[in-house]
Amino acid sequence: MLWRRVRRGRRAVRRGTLPVLFVLVAILSGAGAAAGQEAAAVMAPLAPQSLLLDAARAGGRIVAVGERGHILLSSDSGGSWRQVAAPTQATLTAVHFLDDRLGWAVGHDAVILRSGDGGEGWERVHSDPETGTPLFDVHFTDADQGFAIGAYGLFLETADGGRSWKARAIGGSDAHLHHVARSPDGRLYIVGEWGRLLRSDDGGAHWTELVSPYEGSLFGSFVLGAGQELLLYGLRGHAFRSEDGGRSWHGVATGTDVMLTDACRLADGRIIVSGLGGVLLSSADGGRTFTVHAQPDRRGISAVVAAPDGGVVLVGEFGVRKLPPGALAETSR
Repeated sequence: MLWRRVRRGRRAVRRGTLPVLFVLVAILSGAGAAAGQEAAAVMAPLAPQSLLLDAARAGGRIVAVGERGHILLSSDSGGSWRQVAAPTQATLTAVHFLDDRLGWAVGHDAVILRSGDGGEGWERVHSDPETGTPLFDVHFTDADQGFAIGAYGLFLETADGGRSWKARAIGGSDAHLHHVARSPDGRLYIVGEWGRLLRSDDGGAHWTELVSPYEGSLFGSFVLGAGQELLLYGLRGHAFRSEDGGRSWHGVATGTDVMLTDACRLADGRIIVSGLGGVLLSSADGGRTFTVHAQPDRRGISAVVAAPDGGVVLVGEFGVRKLPPGALAETSR
């Protein structure tokens, strides 16, 4: 495994604190590439087999993003994919859609892209190649209010639909911020390295540091219920469950020690969690217990999305892969 310091401009990414897939991309792509992020992505026939880091539903469509500014669309539940033009060659690390048309993608060099047509077309609305700080996630609460988070505690917010952004400090730490989630009742949760865990009860105007159940890096949070039931996941297969909005936590046995990267809910109510080493976890009881599934090639999975047809779409170091409905039940182990 390639753990080493990766230089971005004058700053160094802390060893062992970023997701493995991101570190590999930074090493292989030269990490900086400030000039490249200003150029348009190259249309590549093998883009569906390139490194992809995130995917999201845009109505009945699935949008995936990854290295070299690649953006892929599927309109048949992940059965086939086509690349669309993107105004950057920066690695894209996360994508979020508010509805079937309005979405945003973020990545290296603090690049932020915006789409108003379900992912067909994109415009660059923010970038900072001088500092080269990567963004790791983006989330909008409505068509105007949104947040983008990233390395060294970077927190950007917008009140005009992402057309303009301003930086803001939340808390007193420069720990990397990895993931933001919103519950149906409007609460927002952010997780990051060193077990950092924050909650906002007022749409992001104010943030409270919560006592974390873990000192290692957390890579995601998943809302299990109306807002009080939460699942955290991170390094070495660690997962934690709360039933009181993050005030108290208990550990969940996952049956694996790989890094856990993403989570989604299927139409039948099952929770699916992805991880490195080709690991998928499934839970039929709201994240209280998990069954381990393994992809035969054991290649890292960076994100998992529930497909409209009931199947599961995986993205990762292999590109994109579709599991048909029922596939996880058939391959459990």
